[in-house]
Amino acid sequence: MITPVLLCGGSGTRLWPISRKSFPKQFVALTGDESLFAASARRLSGPDFAPPVVVTGSDFRFIVTEQLLAAGIDPGPILIEPAPRNTAPAVLAAVLHVAARDPEALILIAPSDHAIADPAAFRDAVARAAPAARAGRIVTFGIRPTHAETGYGWLELGEETNGGAEGAAVPLVRFVEKPDAARAAAMLAAGNFLWNAGIFLFSARVMLEAVRAHAPGLLAPVQAALDGAQADLGFLRLDPGAWGQVESISIDYAVMERAGNLSVLPYGAGWNDLGGWDAVAREMGPDAAGLAVSGAVTAIDCADCLLRSDSEEVELVGIGLKDLIVVAMKDAVLVADRARAQDVKRAVEALGAKGARQAESFARDHRPWGHFETLALADRFQVKRIVVKPGAALSLQSHFHRSEHWIVVSGTARVTVNDTVRLVTENQSVYIPLGATHRMENPGRVPMVLIEVQTGAYLGEDDIVRHEDVYARGQGAKG
Repeated sequence: MITPVLLCGGSGTRLWPISRKSFPKQFVALTGDESLFAASARRLSGPDFAPPVVVTGSDFRFIVTEQLLAAGIDPGPILIEPAPRNTAPAVLAAVLHVAARDPEALILIAPSDHAIADPAAFRDAVARAAPAARAGRIVTFGIRPTHAETGYGWLELGEETNGGAEGAAVPLVRFVEKPDAARAAAMLAAGNFLWNAGIFLFSARVMLEAVRAHAPGLLAPVQAALDGAQADLGFLRLDPGAWGQVESISIDYAVMERAGNLSVLPYGAGWNDLGGWDAVAREMGPDAAGLAVSGAVTAIDCADCLLRSDSEEVELVGIGLKDLIVVAMKDAVLVADRARAQDVKRAVEALGAKGARQAESFARDHRPWGHFETLALADRFQVKRIVVKPGAALSLQSHFHRSEHWIVVSGTARVTVNDTVRLVTENQSVYIPLGATHRMENPGRVPMVLIEVQTGAYLGEDDIVRHEDVYARGQGAKG
């Protein structure tokens, strides 16, 4: 069986405002009804695959388990990175974890934010790559190019391979960095170049040998981080001290571009890394005028545009637009020339520099128990809408600086205030005095919705003294 390793710790800033640091693109349903992460996990499940190993950040750990379970997939090991260190350390941690059980195990490294139109065709490609991987090759998957893309790295094949037309893994000549437009056009015309998908298949033993040969400095600190890992509610938290000594480097730079045993499996059945809004527009399938629309959108005489509204409260109207990307959310709107799609990351940096909350956070904050969104915020008061999942509970907590009123608008809440526990049903309310120990739970089978009104001198999410928490979060952790 092949063990998939799903990498899902990135921030996806080029798809702002839909993707932000607090809830990046891999967990968003960008082009369908399920998230890219859930689709990736489902694509790599079945009789030929072991449960996936997931490598992610602490902030996303409950999102990972929730989306896996919603997709009907039993979570395998979930490794928690104390801090982002690019792809090489993440891959190596997963490989070492798998190798401890079976050094000959085949491992498929798969970014969790790609769209692949035909899952069966991709699984067939993996099966065709497996013999080369078992024979000691590191197999990368090369995408047959459809246009002269400058946002991807490319792979050069030997001319004698005829572009890998025979459908088996073929030797790789070299990696090519992201090209300019002229170079991309030349490679497209040559016919023996593929896009680099960043998907790899190899045995654990072969990859460890490659790391020892080409990036030996990674081995000791990553192994120490794994040896010192702490089990936490089904997650495996890598040791932060050892992890802090790990170099931040991509797997391409650390190993792949130096290894001599690389092969390429050409793949042409539909792939998109959704690395920018222009890529999303192509994946959405624009109409004859080149117009791709999503959500509450009215378009009049528009062409070659992506128009998207992700808020039921925002109706996006475009008149006579051409070559634009317009993405509207409740708290932020992006308007960009379609040719500048890759510059969205610069906008996020500019927003962060001026302290705009929208640079990283949404109006809606996701928590392991559900989510909340701020409806109103001013000096000394804040109003939130809170949704608690069935059977979930917030921590038993208290605040130094604020009191709260809770009004249940849907479902039933079990509310603890100091030593009193009672049920609060629809249209009922409860007052939480300053300093009182309190908790809300949803004992029902449907989501519970309430309105929270906070008043006080300080309303930050870090004003929490946590007395008990089923999610094992520390003092001051949000929510």
